[in-house]
Amino acid sequence: MAKAIMVQGTMSNAGKSLLAAGLCRIFHQDGYRTAPFKSQNMALNSYITREGLEMGRAQVMQAECAGIEPSVLMNPILLKPTNDVGSQVIVNGEVLGTMAARDYFAYKKQLIPEIMRAYDTLSAQNDILVLEGAGSPAEINLKQDDIVNMGMAKMAHAPVLLVGDIDRGGVFAQLLGTVDLLEPDERAMVKGLIINKFRGDKTILDPGIVMLEERSGIPVVGVAPYLQIQVEDEDSLTERFEGHREADLIDIAVIRVPRISNFTDFNPLENIPGVSVRYVRYPNELKDPDLIMLPGTKNTMEDLLSLRQNGMEAAILKEAAKGKLIFGICGGYQMLGEELSDPYGVEAGGTIKGMGLLPMKTVFTKEKTRTRAMGSFRKLDGPFAALSGAEIDGYEIHMGETVFAGEAGSATSIRDVVSGDEKEDGACLGNVCGTYVHGVFDTEEAAASLIRALGEKKGIDVTEMASVDFAAFKETQYDILASELRKAMDMEKIYRILEEGI
Repeated sequence: MAKAIMVQGTMSNAGKSLLAAGLCRIFHQDGYRTAPFKSQNMALNSYITREGLEMGRAQVMQAECAGIEPSVLMNPILLKPTNDVGSQVIVNGEVLGTMAARDYFAYKKQLIPEIMRAYDTLSAQNDILVLEGAGSPAEINLKQDDIVNMGMAKMAHAPVLLVGDIDRGGVFAQLLGTVDLLEPDERAMVKGLIINKFRGDKTILDPGIVMLEERSGIPVVGVAPYLQIQVEDEDSLTERFEGHREADLIDIAVIRVPRISNFTDFNPLENIPGVSVRYVRYPNELKDPDLIMLPGTKNTMEDLLSLRQNGMEAAILKEAAKGKLIFGICGGYQMLGEELSDPYGVEAGGTIKGMGLLPMKTVFTKEKTRTRAMGSFRKLDGPFAALSGAEIDGYEIHMGETVFAGEAGSATSIRDVVSGDEKEDGACLGNVCGTYVHGVFDTEEAAASLIRALGEKKGIDVTEMASVDFAAFKETQYDILASELRKAMDMEKIYRILEEGI
């Protein structure tokens, strides 16, 4: 069975996912068969495996760091919030149902056999498992039924590295306070402390590190720098949404709907020199983009109503009427139609009017479509013509079925990788286009074709704006991550912790 080590944090967004990914890469580089594991993940960024099963994207990124195919075994429970007090519960990649937070809290210990089945299977296949916790292990109101932090560490007999975020301030209080709130047996499992997101002169920090070790009785095994690397973010705490990025030669505005999901769809475009990708919430932030993107969402109807209420829908319609290019993905694609109907109460229930930019109607169904999709854009006319024939390789995750009610043509021809069925997807009419396929611009050809279409529409030469092989780019970023962590972490001590266990 594999040896295990677990990364926990003092809070959400302390950097657990990134550090776990970095350890996966280091162990992989050192010749060990390595896999990530997170028993329960709460995120709207999800991924579909080749078997058609759904998992969190953080573990996908970590699997890529480990040089292996993502598997739902790495994330047996995924919670996708539908509102502030409830989530869709996905177990072993399939929808179990939607539960209120209190109901799930009472139910979740029944899922321990599923968690351990997945964990034991991975453990038998690998040399090292890198576990990731969620939030903080010191949530004293939740500890009794914990299945993702110290509860998981105990089940896996995994020593724990505790990560604090110095960028938010109070890192010593974070680490000492967390350790102090742990039970004695839990505290004994914490074998190392990590200060994350540090920038500046480390010698100024050193006296604090000495005091931290003295007061906690736990060694500091690393001071990790604030890394400026491009890797996928787990959820809406991402720093991509912060600030107001300036418009570049080609400017893309992504509408930041309240329940935005799978915004990783836009990562390949962010990495093209001369292209700006701005996430905008209000009409005054829209400015004058070359393309407006409507992203995926966990609740299409409520997010559309939110855009209607804050004036963003009116602003989008105004830009569309002027000929501005509009592109929707998944839930954003559904919003572009004439009507959205929810007869089974999958989302909000009832029927609402869509934006009316594409002649189609969507009905939400009880069954979720989950599959990998490969194919290409069809022959398109008008401003999206440059996309014609561009290859795509992505996946579908949606509850709705969309039917055309007019003259729009399909946007793509794809093959369902799970079933093998060939089908047409999406719609394109004039300056408005959409698709159900997430990752539609992940291929270098598709991303380059979109930028070419925008350049042609704008009347500028974009031939020097070389697109990026996104898969190869990610590999370079993972290597940079590992290299920087090797400098910042005491890997000899971490290997010793791994070897000694608990």
